[in-house]
Amino acid sequence: MKAGWTSLGHDTSPDERTGADPWAGGSWQYTEGTSRPAPELADPRAVTRQLAAGATGAGAAGAAGAGAGNGAASVAAPHTVEAPTRFIETAPHGNGVPAGAPGGPAHGRPPKKRRGLATFGILLLALGAGAAGGLVTEALDDDSAGGSDTVTVIGADPAGLVERPPESIAGVAASVLPSVVSVSVADAGGSGFIISEDGYVITNNHVIASAGDDGIELAFFDGRRLAAELVGTSPSYDIAVLRVDAADLQPVVFGDSDSVAVGDPVVAIGSPLGLDATVTSGIVSALERPVTAGGEDDQSYINALQTDAAINPGNSGGPLVDSAGRVIGVNSAIASLGLGDQTGSIGLGFAIPIEQVQRTAQQLIADGEAVYPVMGVLLDNGFVGEGARVAEDTDNGPGVTPGGPAAEVGIESGDVVVEIDGQEIRTPAELIVRLRAHEPGDEIEVVVDREGEELTFTLTLGSAVG
Repeated sequence: MKAGWTSLGHDTSPDERTGADPWAGGSWQYTEGTSRPAPELADPRAVTRQLAAGATGAGAAGAAGAGAGNGAASVAAPHTVEAPTRFIETAPHGNGVPAGAPGGPAHGRPPKKRRGLATFGILLLALGAGAAGGLVTEALDDDSAGGSDTVTVIGADPAGLVERPPESIAGVAASVLPSVVSVSVADAGGSGFIISEDGYVITNNHVIASAGDDGIELAFFDGRRLAAELVGTSPSYDIAVLRVDAADLQPVVFGDSDSVAVGDPVVAIGSPLGLDATVTSGIVSALERPVTAGGEDDQSYINALQTDAAINPGNSGGPLVDSAGRVIGVNSAIASLGLGDQTGSIGLGFAIPIEQVQRTAQQLIADGEAVYPVMGVLLDNGFVGEGARVAEDTDNGPGVTPGGPAAEVGIESGDVVVEIDGQEIRTPAELIVRLRAHEPGDEIEVVVDREGEELTFTLTLGSAVG
């Protein structure tokens, strides 16, 4: 039988397929010049779909490398945080398959057969480099007498049109991705998400903290790029609200972070390392994890949701959503191993609970500033014992603020706070995180150790702006 290409893209008989029009699309099979018939494929259309999927994946990889992301603050130790990092990590690319490896050309075949397989490999690489849904053609010549050029056309199913169950990761991603944006400032970048049809967007304060005269730009899922106005920021909670001039946006749906349990599945969406519309999945690993983030001048304290979903620099400000696609947190920080500036996901990411985010965002939209609760004490950061020690009076101010909530109930300098509302306090940072989980005006129960004696106080939290 003469070598050539046979159409596999139509539901016709073998005789009809031999004379089919190669420009009609579909999948085609190359047959060597041998007396043996080519083996039949069980489902030729499945091959077409698999090749199309390969085109989509490689095309996405080819788009990587442009842009930078620095949106994830880095937790260097359980209660200390480094400044956000800014880097792009690239990896070597390899498309070839070594001879003799699984899927590669085997040794010992006749030269002509090796040539045919090598050409098919080139065809697959070309498909991987092309856009999904396009047509890829490859000219093949035949060394046998009377041979002529043969053209093969491989059709591809349109990418992204396959429906998935709403509760699947793909279904969740499809529902939330249109509401997620990439945030760009002069020398940084991160993520955000839409909370109203008329243009309000939430992100992290540390994502836009370096915005200068060049302003802030948001890239939307539909390809639009719009300048954003800064509505307000809260360094204490690491939240910022932006607004764009648009009226047809798709907002997220808020969930309930108070009802989340350890082990619940979650999905993180954002622009890690500048790669927009990236989706990762995992579970909730822990609740109420005390985390501090930011620099000395704008340090934030987060009573965080911990997740093992991959979160990297650039994910900050993006949503952490539950299995129904509802936002339960804002990705804000990642843990690192302390190996210099090269930070990345090690399965320890932290998100600000959405209840706190909503309260802060509402304040920023209404007043342009946010408030946080205070006890009215100065803490001794040099204290090495268990708990948080109230500082002595110094040039920096009194240990207990006169007239403040702590002073009114009798807390004194030197007292060591060991418990709040039944939760053990081990460090000054943990005390602040526990307090920030409340609102000004909340009543809390505080247990202090005063020279070996435990005393219990009930106080009403005050407020400060920031």
